[in-house]
Amino acid sequence: MLPFKLVYSDDYYLPIGAHVFPAEKYRHIHDRLLQTRTAETSDFLTPEGASDEDILLVHTSDYVRKLKTGTLSAQEEMQMEIPYSPELVRAFWLAAGGSILAADNALKDRIAFNIGGGFHHAFPDHGEGFCMIHDVAVAIRGMQRDHKITRAMTVDCDVHHGNGTAAIFAGTRVPSDPLPSSSPTTLAPLRPAKSRRSHAGDVFTISLHQENNYPAWKPPSSIDVDLPDGIGDDDYLAWLDNALSSGLRQFDPELICYIAGADPYREDQLGGLALTTEGLKRRDELVFRVAQARNLPVMVTLAGGYARRVEDTVTIHCNTVIAAAETFRKQS
Repeated sequence: MLPFKLVYSDDYYLPIGAHVFPAEKYRHIHDRLLQTRTAETSDFLTPEGASDEDILLVHTSDYVRKLKTGTLSAQEEMQMEIPYSPELVRAFWLAAGGSILAADNALKDRIAFNIGGGFHHAFPDHGEGFCMIHDVAVAIRGMQRDHKITRAMTVDCDVHHGNGTAAIFAGTRVPSDPLPSSSPTTLAPLRPAKSRRSHAGDVFTISLHQENNYPAWKPPSSIDVDLPDGIGDDDYLAWLDNALSSGLRQFDPELICYIAGADPYREDQLGGLALTTEGLKRRDELVFRVAQARNLPVMVTLAGGYARRVEDTVTIHCNTVIAAAETFRKQS
């Protein structure tokens, strides 16, 4: 038995047809975890869909109405890059419910996973980049509404910049922070936010991503690490360590939301970094060790992953669960 819960439903499957997004990966992750005895059936929780009231904590009423009534324009559907259907709406509402459930369990057990979710390109009034609803933002705002937390931090390790996250939580900025002497030599400077609109500043956002990749417009996160093409394991981990240290010196979250993308992998079709499978597991271990050392709960979502072999993406995501089990079992 794992020392934490995994939130999963067979209905996480996105009905999008033939697509670079491997919609079947969620079921494969679930099955692999059971087949390898990494997890037991009792480790899984089945989510319910988020309520419309939950979704409206983040998304505009006009956008939610269009999704519920199937009245997106052709341009809005094209921007989302996945074909609209009522079944797809239900799947995204379910993913948001899964992240709410995972966040709630993270507060109880110090860590919890949503096997789905991590849809960080969704904006309040539209979807982008395979993302219809921003499940992580919905979970954070739900936890805040219910007075379970007041401050959260997102740590986004997808290869693509978390543009929706940055836009939704614009408000918490980092002053210039000198780099430690151990910083990697690869040119990938921390990019603190240059300007912000007025906001309570209750969510601190970190995005570690390939600079020359989607999206073209990258609204500023609290900390952005713009990585050059082809960066490998050691430099990536050094920059992640630096970003975490910098962020946690200046912000005291009550929950970390870790967006654990599999797409920094060197054989990802939509990425241009060069991390190995082992390097990605070390990435996960680093995030979990930092959280454990500070007694910070972590809600994990398994975000992008587009490896040529779906099995590689599944392995990377399963390794994130294994890294958490190894780290948090040591704690107990």
